[in-house]
Amino acid sequence: MAPGNKGATLEELAERIIYSDRYSDDKYEYRHVILPKQYLKLLPKSYFAPDDSGLLRILEENEWRGIGITQSLGWEHFEVHEQVPD
Repeated sequence: MAPGNKGATLEELAERIIYSDRYSDDKYEYRHVILPKQYLKLLPKSYFAPDDSGLLRILEENEWRGIGITQSLGWEHFEVHEQVPD
């Protein structure tokens, strides 16, 4: 972060995204993506569920790629989990 900046940018925080190892069942391959809490504060409100739960909604590929999540072609965002308390 440049001197004088008050907070990190999405680009800076993207380096702190955690990607689980891949695992699979008979049909699909899965991978968890864990976003830093600070990261969520920088996302547009339209990316969150309309029920005010604070959870992300299911994002389209252009949305999740646009916020710095990197996955292989064909990966789909299909589920959201509540954050685990610290």
